[in-house]
Amino acid sequence: MTLDELETPAPVVDLARMERNLDRMAAYSTAHGLALRPHIKTHKTPWLAAEQLRRGAVGVTCATPREAEVMSEVADDILIAYPMVGSVKARRVVALPTAVRLTVALDSARAADDLADAAHEAGRRIGVLVECDMGMRRVGVQSAEDAVTLVRHVWGRRELEYVGIAFYPGHVREPLDRQDEALSALGERLGRTLDALKRARLDPRVVSGGSTPTAVRTHEIPGVTEMRPGTYIYNDRTTAAIGACTFDDCALTVLATVVSTAVPGQAVIDAGTKSLGREPMRGAEGEGFGVIYGRDDVVVRAMSEEHGLLDLSRSDWRPAVGDRVRVIPNHVCIVVHLFDTVHGFRGNAVETSWAVAARGRAAQVDVLG
Repeated sequence: MTLDELETPAPVVDLARMERNLDRMAAYSTAHGLALRPHIKTHKTPWLAAEQLRRGAVGVTCATPREAEVMSEVADDILIAYPMVGSVKARRVVALPTAVRLTVALDSARAADDLADAAHEAGRRIGVLVECDMGMRRVGVQSAEDAVTLVRHVWGRRELEYVGIAFYPGHVREPLDRQDEALSALGERLGRTLDALKRARLDPRVVSGGSTPTAVRTHEIPGVTEMRPGTYIYNDRTTAAIGACTFDDCALTVLATVVSTAVPGQAVIDAGTKSLGREPMRGAEGEGFGVIYGRDDVVVRAMSEEHGLLDLSRSDWRPAVGDRVRVIPNHVCIVVHLFDTVHGFRGNAVETSWAVAARGRAAQVDVLG
């Protein structure tokens, strides 16, 4: 099969670019003595997780019970970087195969107790990373003292093993060469937390952080032992716009067909919100919801569910109905979650396809009896 034979819209991955992205991050983590634990929320595919593990990743990071269940097929060391609040979720994750070393990041005593109670029922011990807010203002304990208090609470539950701390620097979205101030502030805040834990004789074995926008500067943050980038495997328009990659590193695009040119100054493709999502550019300049590969003067200006409107006002390109284009999406993680299958290609040949196996929320195990 060739790209021309695929029904559109379809997510397609340039395999050579993806492999280069994987190799580059693996080499970086090795060179700087950082454990690489990639977040699989971007690809949600066991085969790709196995490729990351084959290149030296110590394990994988997941956000949902579904992701963890699917990734347990290929990974024996899983971090769920999301608090499993409530007995239903807690029981579901502790029901993962006992061969899997399971760690959960959390920021409250309630989440710790829910996890401990479920672990007690299951007769197993679960690792814990205490989540600390280093500036994202989303989740995480708010001070070094709060971190010490929660770590002591975790220590008090014999079903839980205190492993270390975690943070997500998602607030650092400046261009790569303008991240100095934000990373310095993050490092100072992290240092205060590590000092407080040391004084309390609660030194963490693992300090887990990192994101794709800050990935290649992770080694500059004192104390970090583990990094969790996700988007890097495919990259996207936002990542390229802040300089964390180039457009030549954007491996996944959405293949689409021009279905109408009836309205002057625009073309319509068969990829709308149900293919591209509706996330604007994050932390970077740029309008619209995607850009046409090879034509960075043409953006997806607006969308409805199945229609994407291409703005041709700044381009002399005038496509015909039936022409095919590839869209570099603003946020690739959302796009992948909208499809059942992704296709990998070299040149014009579709070489492989894989299921987005970890999308959705459906349980693969019965934890309710």
